[in-house]
Order: sequence, then structure tokens, then C-alpha cells
Amino acid sequence: MDIQDLLLPQLRQEAALTIKFFNRIPEEKLDWRPHSKSMSFKELANHMAEIPSWITATMEMSEMDMESYATPDFNTVPEIIKAFKINLSQAENSLKKDDEEYQKDWRMLKNGNKILEMPRLDVLRMMVLSQLPHHRAQMGVYFRLLDIDVPSTYGPSADER
Repeated sequence: MDIQDLLLPQLRQEAALTIKFFNRIPEEKLDWRPHSKSMSFKELANHMAEIPSWITATMEMSEMDMESYATPDFNTVPEIIKAFKINLSQAENSLKKDDEEYQKDWRMLKNGNKILEMPRLDVLRMMVLSQLPHHRAQMGVYFRLLDIDVPSTYGPSADER
């Protein structure tokens, strides 16, 4: 089995779950944050919407300098979902590569200084694909604090039994 045949279904499943979470975000609460050190709903959702673009960057570039990188700033849930879906489509296309491409090293830089270097497959597995479940869990806490039903993910939530 090719690597892409393992990663594409995982990405699609994570994307579908993420869209369920996006659809629960109340527009009137986009600026809400549970703590002054926490991201707002809007910031968190924008960050989640950009994550598929990291897949594309990992697969299409040999390195990325984070010095000038900025998270997108969409202002509505529909805009966030639209950006996520566009990024997802591009990510799916970028994963359609021969296994040899996944073994090539990828570097993250900051102001020209190397932060990390590892094979693309390791970047995808350890740093990128794990971001969506991580931030969905974070968003689930936001929902719980606002008494919004938490969507089921890998099994039923306490709200959807």
C-alpha cells in the first residue's frame, strides 16, 4: 500500500470531524476566549482552517521560513469553513505523490535558522496531522464552558449518546 493511501483517508476523516466542530461555533461568540492567554474562537478556528495548508507546504516545498508567516484572519464561520475546504482540497492533491517524496527531508526555519529537519512523512505524522484532533479537543472545552453540545468524534460525546 502506498503512503498516500494511508494518509488520505485519515485526512478526510479528520476534516469531516473538524467541519462538525466549525458548524457548532456561535457567530456571536467568535471573539470569546476562556482565558486571557487562550485564543478566541475566531483565532482557534482560523488556525485550524490553515492546518491543511501545512500539508501542502510540507509536500510542495523543501523548507519554510516562519519569520513572516501569519495565520489567516477570516471573520465568519462560513469564511473559515470555505478556507478550510480550499486548503483541504489542495492538501489532498499534494499528498498524491510517490512514496519516495515522503522520504525527502523538509526543514522549518525561523529567520534563516533551522528549527527542525526531518523526512516529510515524519513532519506530516508528528506535527501536522495531529494538530486537528488537538485543536478540536481544545475547541470542545470552549463548547463545554459555554454549554454548547460537544460533537461526537471517535465515539459519542456526553452530549450525543
